Amino acid sequence: MNTIANNIKQRLSLREPLQDSLDIVAQLCQELELKKEVDLAAELEKVKAHFPTCTDFERDFVSIAFSIATGVGKTRLMGAIVAYLYLQKGVKNFFILAPNLTIYDKLIEDFGNPAYHKYVFNGISEFVHNRPVVITGDNYAQQGALFSDSEIRINIFNIAKFNSDNRGTRQGGVSLAPKIKRLSEYLGQSYWEYLSGLEDLVILMDEAHRYHADASKNAINELKPILGIEMTATPFDEKGKQFKNIVFEYSLAQALSDGKYVKNPAIATRKNFQKGSLSDREVEIIKLEDAISIHQDTKNELEIYSKNNEVKLVKPFILVVCKDISHAKEIYELINTDGFYDGQYKGKVLQIDSSTKKEEDIEQQFISLESPDNEIEIVIHVNMLKEGWDVTNLYTIVPLRAANAGILVEQTIGRGLRLPYEGKRTGVDKIDKLTVVAHENFNAVIEAAQDPNSVLNKMSFVEITEEDLSTKTVVVTSQPVMEQTFVKEQEKINVIVNPQDKQKAQNNLDAKKAIINVLPDFGSLPEVRRVEDLSKEEVKRKVIRQVEKNLSEGQGNLFAAQIVAEAKEVYDTMVTEYKKNIIEIPRMDLVQGETRAEFKQFDLDITGFNFQALEQEIIRMGLKDKQVETLKAKSSGSYGNPIKLIIAELIDYPEIDYDENAELLYHLATQSYEAIKANISNEEELPSAIFQFKAAIAEKVYNQMKQHFQLHSADYVAPRVFPFIRIEQWSFSSLVNAGYKDYRDIVSPTNMIPKYVFRGFEKACHFEYKFDSKAEQDLAFVLENDATVIKWLRPAPNQFRIYWDNNSKRYEPDFIVETESTIYMLEVKRSDQTEEETVLAKKVAAERFCKYASEYTAENQGKEWKYLILPHNEVSRTVSINYLATKCKG
Repeated sequence: MNTIANNIKQRLSLREPLQDSLDIVAQLCQELELKKEVDLAAELEKVKAHFPTCTDFERDFVSIAFSIATGVGKTRLMGAIVAYLYLQKGVKNFFILAPNLTIYDKLIEDFGNPAYHKYVFNGISEFVHNRPVVITGDNYAQQGALFSDSEIRINIFNIAKFNSDNRGTRQGGVSLAPKIKRLSEYLGQSYWEYLSGLEDLVILMDEAHRYHADASKNAINELKPILGIEMTATPFDEKGKQFKNIVFEYSLAQALSDGKYVKNPAIATRKNFQKGSLSDREVEIIKLEDAISIHQDTKNELEIYSKNNEVKLVKPFILVVCKDISHAKEIYELINTDGFYDGQYKGKVLQIDSSTKKEEDIEQQFISLESPDNEIEIVIHVNMLKEGWDVTNLYTIVPLRAANAGILVEQTIGRGLRLPYEGKRTGVDKIDKLTVVAHENFNAVIEAAQDPNSVLNKMSFVEITEEDLSTKTVVVTSQPVMEQTFVKEQEKINVIVNPQDKQKAQNNLDAKKAIINVLPDFGSLPEVRRVEDLSKEEVKRKVIRQVEKNLSEGQGNLFAAQIVAEAKEVYDTMVTEYKKNIIEIPRMDLVQGETRAEFKQFDLDITGFNFQALEQEIIRMGLKDKQVETLKAKSSGSYGNPIKLIIAELIDYPEIDYDENAELLYHLATQSYEAIKANISNEEELPSAIFQFKAAIAEKVYNQMKQHFQLHSADYVAPRVFPFIRIEQWSFSSLVNAGYKDYRDIVSPTNMIPKYVFRGFEKACHFEYKFDSKAEQDLAFVLENDATVIKWLRPAPNQFRIYWDNNSKRYEPDFIVETESTIYMLEVKRSDQTEEETVLAKKVAAERFCKYASEYTAENQGKEWKYLILPHNEVSRTVSINYLATKCKG
């Protein structure tokens, strides 16, 4: 039993799932090394021995995930872990990532404001006089290095700020280092160097599913923490793949089953509701009216409970989810009219989205929603209320947009699960219940709740596949040849006995490393147009000055003077080695301009514009107890200008720009209005019919507009081109014990080829590669043995910045090959895929890159670039690169 962990659990009054989680951290921290540069495979085995659900850390450091349902208290657990690691292990440096500004601001309060009622360290006496210092993404640049030895430092960054500050910028044609990596006058080094150099940095990731994208993942890896703690309620990455490093789970299903920490969700619909011919808009109006009825019933129950039990009065509110800002404004204006329930909700509705959130009074009302003095009863939002919005008085949710059952259960419900009375259920059904008004999804959600795979019934997200049990892999990093050469040279230095000889050899190696590390950055100098220009005397002087500056940063290097002297001696040799071991890949960002859409003028075909309306009762069913209750529904009677309503729906389609198509939109909306008016039986119902059916009307109009639609594709923007770029390292998985092959080996069956790492290359820019197919392995054989090939490269995923598909995707070529006169960019494809749309779209991007690269090299005595698509059946070990270049084309 861990005494410190038990004391923290008692002081912070942790709930049972959080207590179990802290115990896991305490248990693992007794066995893990908790230092940099550990054997990840060995550390993983330690974790798997206790938690077999953890099959891969999925990062370059030890990182474990806790899958805990929304509302149970993940932030409080993070505070407990920070306290434990400091009190038990002496860890003083923490880095907390937030997925958005809402959580970022909340975490700063949670960890940095002792007066805040949710301060996570309340009860930790050791922090009363030694309060942790909170450093944020807004003030880190002003932080000095003069921290006292006893201070606990908690860095809190919003991921967007973290990523943006981790990207380089340009100013006046000069590339600037990323903000977080620039020299700080207070620290004497960059903040990034300071963080990544800390020997006890622990990173905590709130809503960890937001940090599995490549950019975030790579940046986090660079921090080199000794431990990662990941928190999430949805342990799936952006591609839908389940986390492999989960050590504990307390799912929504478990929380609902326990009946302790979250509201019980219920789905409401009208009795005998049938969507039938009703448009989406008509359904939305019915849902909004039903939500008001449910809200009033809940409000009454809360008032009764408050008076009967002499507890605080909880003011409930409705959350209305709209499709876009135009839609939100429309609903906001409707509710604020006298015609909507006789003006009962005028002044009690708040629109919160990107168009209103920065208004101070709206922001203040939003922040104080839980206050009884706040009069807001309806909140309308557009994609603003994501993770971290933890109010306790949300009782009714109305999703006024298309949403399937999965979205309702996994996303929408999560916004209202928290309980208002000390986070515990009261035992009063209507006070412990969250209602989602989901008429068109009612049956689908009920079915999902009975499905054993549903989030409401499945007791665990964690499923260890048979493949995971039988196949063990390790992470392999394939460094460029120069870096790998340095590793081997370091190994030789390590065994030198004589201290003076050893230091001299070390200084020489450090000088070589220092030069190679900075050479790629000097490709942006005006006087450097190709690699040979690095040998110019004025360039050499600038490189040596940069080396000297780098050595002086931070605490400096004791042997800086000797290393600089060595750098001057070996500089020309290293430039020669650098050129010999890279391919001169021009550096450029190749991006597309904007795509332009155009609609031609036409008259509407008014066939089928005929609609009617309906009022019914509301039926509400609990997901768990199956209890059914019926409530009266009343129409509000306010609908707005019918033609404008149709236009508002039309401009929701992404292809339709109002400013460019205003005349056509008014023309078509008026024609549709007149057609409905001519066909409706009771003209008094015309506004109601159009209001209820405007989505269906707009869809009919839109379908006709598409027949008169022209799309003018965007061309690539001419980029700024620089002569060369560093060769990036590869990281990939390898089978344990039997994961390596010589590139000349014949692998059978061929579907095993992607599992192996291949070695033995002499012309490649790396010593190790993986291949996706037999054709790729055979091509590597050709490139190694063809006398006309000087060097070749299998580019790492981040080697090129070539974008396609409206800049939504980045192209990754399969091979780069340098011959005496040409540099080839090669794509290996199955023969039946060479004419596929995606392949041709990538071809356009690649050929444009080669065009700009060739234009640059032609001006600077370089080699021409050519793009080739190689069908797999043309690649064999007996062909040559010249044959492929003649036979195949891009």
